This record gives sequence, C-alpha cells and structure tokens, in this order.
Amino acid sequence: MADGAPHCLDCADLGHLVYLPRGDTALTRRAREGSSLSVVVVRRNARRRRYERQGVLVEEAALALAEQRCLADAEARARRRARDAVRRAEQDVRFTAAFAEELRRLFPGCPEDRARAVAEHASVRGSGRVGRSAAGRALDPGAVTAALRAAVRHVDTEYDALLMSGVPRAEARRRVSPTVEVRLDSWRRTQDTAP
Repeated sequence: MADGAPHCLDCADLGHLVYLPRGDTALTRRAREGSSLSVVVVRRNARRRRYERQGVLVEEAALALAEQRCLADAEARARRRARDAVRRAEQDVRFTAAFAEELRRLFPGCPEDRARAVAEHASVRGSGRVGRSAAGRALDPGAVTAALRAAVRHVDTEYDALLMSGVPRAEARRRVSPTVEVRLDSWRRTQDTAP
C-alpha cells in the first residue's frame, strides 16, 4: 500500500526482493540482518480483527547467506530445540498440576478428575485459552474460575446444542448461565465425596 492504494512490488521499488515465508525464525532473523532492505508481509485476519505476519521480503543474496549459516549450525540448533522441548514439557506438567490444585482450592466440591481435565484443557501451550493468559499463568482466581465456568458450560449444559441450532453465542450463554452458576456454587460449598 502506498498513498492509500495497492501497488505491485515493482511499482513500489521492491521487485528485487524475494519472499521468505514465516516458520524458520533463525533463517528469517539472519536474512533480515544481512539484507539492507526488508519488508514485513502481513495479511488481515477479519475474524480476529488484526493483521497477521506471513513472512518477509529480503534481498536474494542475504537469503542465500542466511541459508548457508543455518545449514552450518543446524545440528546445534536441533539439540537446543530438543532440550527446550523437554524443559517446556516439564514446565507444562508442573503448571497443569498447580492449576488443578488452585481449582480444587477455590472449588473444593469439584471432583478431582474433573479439575485435572479442566486444568489440562485450559493450560495447553499456545492454545490461547484462559489458562495460558497472563492471569491464568499467575493462577488468578478469576482466570481459574473462567476456565471451570467454560468447562461446565460445554459439558454440563445444552450450550453446544444451542450454538449448533443457530442461537447467537451471547444468547446461548445467557440461557445456560443459571445452570452453570448453580453448579459452580455447589462446588464452592461442598467437599468432594467421591473416592
């Protein structure tokens, strides 16, 4: 875009650049470092109402040099990724357990297996769910309650059926809200008697 109108790459003096799609962070970083001119390529996501990065345009020579550098240290980066994956998996297990424990503290009547299932669902890394939000990672009572409320809405009410029949989301939530709140209130007050 230039002057409020779309232009082709040649008209915008960017025709000499090559497109590098997103996905390889090391390659993108190195290509941008080596390129005297780089342009971020974005696409508008209407559903999320934001622009999302698609890749970059860089000089061809910079991309070739970046590819060579990435090939040279690919084995070391693969080992680091493997170590990081193990570390993240251990962190995720600890976080899920802490989330379930906080849920049971706030809702002592919630069955233990249900609390564990909610915690596992809400805390999936990269899911965008409430458990992965800043408040969720801090085990904020509001975030923990929101995760349980969502689980009750989907599992214990006709919420999903209402959505599938065309009822708007806000109206479906309004209809099932009393049932959800009754369940949450009962779990706040009672201890789990299941073995």
